[in-house]
Amino acid sequence: MDFKKELSAYFKENCLLDEPMSQHTTYRTGGPAQVYVYPNTRQEWSFVLKLARTENIALRIIGFGSNILVGGKGLPGITCSTKHMNQAAVKDNRIIAQAGVALDKVCELSVAAGLGGMEKLSGIPGSVGGAVYMNAGAFGQETFDCLEYVEAIDFEGRPAVLLKKDLPHGYRHVEGIENYIVLGAGFTLEKQDFATLTENRHLIQQKRIEKQPLDLPSAGSVFKRPVGDYASRLIDEAGLRGLSIGGAKVSEKHAGFIVNFNHATPEDIKNLMDEVRRQVKEKSGVELELEQILWGEFEA
Repeated sequence: MDFKKELSAYFKENCLLDEPMSQHTTYRTGGPAQVYVYPNTRQEWSFVLKLARTENIALRIIGFGSNILVGGKGLPGITCSTKHMNQAAVKDNRIIAQAGVALDKVCELSVAAGLGGMEKLSGIPGSVGGAVYMNAGAFGQETFDCLEYVEAIDFEGRPAVLLKKDLPHGYRHVEGIENYIVLGAGFTLEKQDFATLTENRHLIQQKRIEKQPLDLPSAGSVFKRPVGDYASRLIDEAGLRGLSIGGAKVSEKHAGFIVNFNHATPEDIKNLMDEVRRQVKEKSGVELELEQILWGEFEA
């Protein structure tokens, strides 16, 4: 069976073949996805899942691609984007958002409604689905702080509502979430002063502009924060700020970021990640752990 034909017939213009992943990741590099589709409804998700299961086809789910590096050899099988699932609404002190809504949009909605608890997540470039999946956070706030429930579907196509208490979570980690596809989430926030929230959101946005290399493609913090320290400090201390391989370099503005400054290949970025880890381990004894996700195969 030609699964590409099946998906093209079913999804029509919402199915792209040999789609360059440089168009769908914030690193702006990456080989082609064999098939790239935009499921929207539960029925569409069920169709993809059943096809992948019965034909034993590799399946990946992507939001905004803001924490992913795709190898130069691309992605075999099916890559599903949640980007068309982009509805969000405020109801009393709750925000209900689909997986493909920008997390920053939820922060904006919450502040506009005078609801506190997510304003420090402002400017995180990911989707709600991605933020829930990894418990994204910044400036002392995390996605799970205000999370009430996750609306999901398992890989058999069965719907599920997962309560926060059912999902053990910690720093950039959610246990068991990998068994599900996040379709949306509900957040419960608390009424706070509108002017204060607006100011706090603005301050966070300013901090990001001042401290992060937002003018160049990157995928945010490359490494997880080591216990009691910061990856950026260790990278700095090892003298690696500005180190480059090919078109990728350790940002001069924030050593925790790798930027694509000159048409970097995925391999340039991956090799630079490896080199940074090697030198930091050599100089400080600390084994930096990747926060970013590597997909597909990288050229030798």
